Amino acid sequence: MAVPGDPPDGTPEGIGGGDEEFRSDEYRSVVFDEDFVRAARLQEFSAQERMGEHARAVRSRSMWSGGSPRPRTSTPGRGARQGMLLVLLIAVTFAVAVYMGLSNPALPPATGRAEPLTSTVVPLAPSTAVPGGRPVDLYAKSPAADYRVGAAGINLPGARRTHHFTEGQVVTALSIAKDYLVQSSLDPDVLAGAATRPVRVLLDPDQTDQFDRSMTTPSGDGRHAVTGWLVRFDPGTAVVADTRVRVSGTLAIDEVSADVLEVITDHTFVYAVRPATGSPAAADGASLFTVRRELKLRFDREDLTARRAELVTAYVMAGPQDCSTDPAEGFRPVLAGAGPTTVGPAASDPYASGTPRRTAGLCGVLAPPTPAGEAPVSPAP
Repeated sequence: MAVPGDPPDGTPEGIGGGDEEFRSDEYRSVVFDEDFVRAARLQEFSAQERMGEHARAVRSRSMWSGGSPRPRTSTPGRGARQGMLLVLLIAVTFAVAVYMGLSNPALPPATGRAEPLTSTVVPLAPSTAVPGGRPVDLYAKSPAADYRVGAAGINLPGARRTHHFTEGQVVTALSIAKDYLVQSSLDPDVLAGAATRPVRVLLDPDQTDQFDRSMTTPSGDGRHAVTGWLVRFDPGTAVVADTRVRVSGTLAIDEVSADVLEVITDHTFVYAVRPATGSPAAADGASLFTVRRELKLRFDREDLTARRAELVTAYVMAGPQDCSTDPAEGFRPVLAGAGPTTVGPAASDPYASGTPRRTAGLCGVLAPPTPAGEAPVSPAP
């Protein structure tokens, strides 16, 4: 009787018949029992699997398709391809990130809250009777005869890049400063006190509360004067007789830190005004009123993007005015035909070139205007 492990047809000829000889350790290692042989499943590889050195030696069966999963072997070529794909994917991702960073550079964080405005408004009292006449004649006989009209008198200097700002950013800062001067000094509604929004929208949001308080409850405290922010005539005293305001001045720009540009504006604005209650058709009812404004505006990178400014300081001289009036709410010109009024300690010429002379007190003397054609001279400090 055959025992499990005997060959099905008995012991082959030529091989010893003893069980111990037949079941030697060396031969036993290649003998499969009958149950194993019956359970074995034949599997034929496809032509593609039999191709070349890249074909897998053993096809792995999915663990979901029944049976036990078989070990998978891969050739060195497949692993190399996977590694190359991974490196390529990382390189493409990095390149895209660099491109997006260059195309859409993130703005640096804001440098901090804007400083509140500090302003000084000095009325200049007339030292002689105020001449009157038609605006065109008054301009022709004044130092403003050669001034340009309106925004044309606010010329931008040549722009060059700074250490931390591009030429385009410098041009943007200068153009915003010009916009501020135009809206705050030349807009007819702003001059008449009928509008403030054209100026407000150009200010950094950190300064709008101070601006609003200045417009509603003005004060000569150096922080809340209407005339520190803009030019306004008291509508009960005078109105503009000619919208062709004469303007002359300069702008200068400087980089004060890696994140801040500063623009200094120094301009003289000459207005033809007439009495608020007089007839607009009066031929000789106009007189000139001169405002010298020196402003310091700052711009961080966020301001440049939003096209707004931080007005840091304003030094304003304006006349002819009576020194007994408070110019914080609006200018009250001394009109044509009026004589000299109470005067301050020193003469100031708002037409003079260079840095305006700052008076020791809160009132100055309007120096006699230099005749047209003669260069005005700055008073000695």
